Amino acid sequence: MTLRLPAAALTLALAAYAAIPSGFISIFNGRNIAGWHISMTNHHGDTSEWRIIDGAITGTQLPDGNGGILLTDDKYGDFELYVEVNPDFGCDSGLFLRSNEAGQAYQVMLDYLEGGNIGGVYGERLQGVETTFSRGWEDVWKKGDWNAIRVRMEGEKPHIQVWLNGKQITDFQDTANHAAGGAREGMIAVQVHGGSRWVKGGYHRFRNLAVKRLD
Repeated sequence: MTLRLPAAALTLALAAYAAIPSGFISIFNGRNIAGWHISMTNHHGDTSEWRIIDGAITGTQLPDGNGGILLTDDKYGDFELYVEVNPDFGCDSGLFLRSNEAGQAYQVMLDYLEGGNIGGVYGERLQGVETTFSRGWEDVWKKGDWNAIRVRMEGEKPHIQVWLNGKQITDFQDTANHAAGGAREGMIAVQVHGGSRWVKGGYHRFRNLAVKRLD
């Protein structure tokens, strides 16, 4: 039997695929979390509330406020990451870069809540990383819609650049390699923050995740 998609559905499917920039390789198939895993530690919580809804990884807290991280199986050193995000207001999240299993990582902040920051760089359980906030993200952020984030990370002393909807909002240069154990590569992860920095019943959504290796 041949399965035929309605023209409108086919157009939407192709549009979603085409959103990934040329030269990038998809790391999420849009159907399940093959190639990803929930952290085997509980440093960030152990929420199992990761669902695939409308082709997006969708995360939320457990009823008790427990958060967690979802990591790639593969590790990356120097790379570019592309992802589209659409969080509910009040949700604190992040993109973990060169992460270990425990979630020690350079983090690109996705703190979409009062006083939060999108696109800044933070040392997640790392010593010595100077927190750097992005500039002008509010000018290009699309409320209630999908927002394209592109991250470039390279170098022994990590140089991290972030673009939001085509505008560069962060240019971070570390003074040393502060990754756990001096690691030059690690996993990519998405986060659901635990505790009070998450609106009750809120969701963070990630789609069209793709990577371009630079090493």
